[in-house]
Amino acid sequence: MSEIGTVWSKLWDSFLELLYPTRCCFCHRLSGKGKPVCKFCREKYPDVPHEQQEQKLRDGTKCYSPLYYAGDVRRSLLRYKFENLSGYGAIYGEFLLKCLDENEISCDSITWVPLSRARLRRRGYDQARLLAEVIAKAKGIACEAYLKKIRNNPAQSGSGGYEARRANAAGAYRSRQEEKLAGKSILLVDDIVTTGATAMECARTLRKAGAKSVTVLTVARRKD
Repeated sequence: MSEIGTVWSKLWDSFLELLYPTRCCFCHRLSGKGKPVCKFCREKYPDVPHEQQEQKLRDGTKCYSPLYYAGDVRRSLLRYKFENLSGYGAIYGEFLLKCLDENEISCDSITWVPLSRARLRRRGYDQARLLAEVIAKAKGIACEAYLKKIRNNPAQSGSGGYEARRANAAGAYRSRQEEKLAGKSILLVDDIVTTGATAMECARTLRKAGAKSVTVLTVARRKD
């Protein structure tokens, strides 16, 4: 690019920043050009202490999360899912990658908790898949669609406690590509884990189809 072209490019970027100023993905305050997380939130997060990032779900499946699903994080994730802010996926990916490295988590392949076809059509993107693809690209690991949602059940957020959520998730997923899945250690990615009912149903489906092991990774978990 010529020197004049570079100058115009910088001017155009500055003009766009005036029209659409960058806001922190968490607190949503102005954060400065090219800074999707403001200084305050960068220092504050991840807010799950390293020694508490691992939890065991009720079936014994290990699940890791760098953030708590509360306050600004909760509001941020809701914007990601329901306000067409798919670009947040790359930002959350940084926290997930740090969590993976700090906890020395390894896998043969990566997959995600999929949306139903109807929900994907309404939303336009699968937020868990975007997260899985960010991790896979950074790590150079295959990202495969090992699960398919076969029942458009109600959202877990409106299903009540653990037993109700477990019943709501039961039988909602089917395995795919079993020939690639067999014998592999799988990293299962999702945005949020609360009771763990959905993650456990997906992990069960993957193990039943031949996966050697399943580890769950989410952006956030419920703060007890």
